[in-house]
Amino acid sequence: MSEIHEILTRFWDQLIAQPFGPLGFRFILQPVMAAFFAFRDGLKDARADRQPYLRTILFDPSKRAAYLREGLKRVSRVIIFAFVMDAIYQYMVLRRFYPVEALVTVFVLAVLPYWLIRGPVHRIARRWLQRTATSAKDLP
Repeated sequence: MSEIHEILTRFWDQLIAQPFGPLGFRFILQPVMAAFFAFRDGLKDARADRQPYLRTILFDPSKRAAYLREGLKRVSRVIIFAFVMDAIYQYMVLRRFYPVEALVTVFVLAVLPYWLIRGPVHRIARRWLQRTATSAKDLP
């Protein structure tokens, strides 16, 4: 039990310290990159009249696997970049590599922002596209 406590304590301390240490810029860069891809994919979803991304993952088991694969494929470069940057950080600061900590950091910095942004962008873009289509019909 104390080993788990030690791992969680070390991870939490490093997660808090990371934004202010070496390579701290990645705490801004990686979520921004994930947001860029989420924005682009949310617009594509709206144009294709697809269901919202996160809602489909959570509530539609028949499409869940396909949506997850597609999302991971779209954001895979950001995931790989985040993982490599965290490995470099860990080696520079801790002189060791903790893969589970790196995976959690990648999830928090790359995957989570993508999931949280893609759906709202889709909804906003869909409403905007519907309004422009309606206003185009009203033109003489």
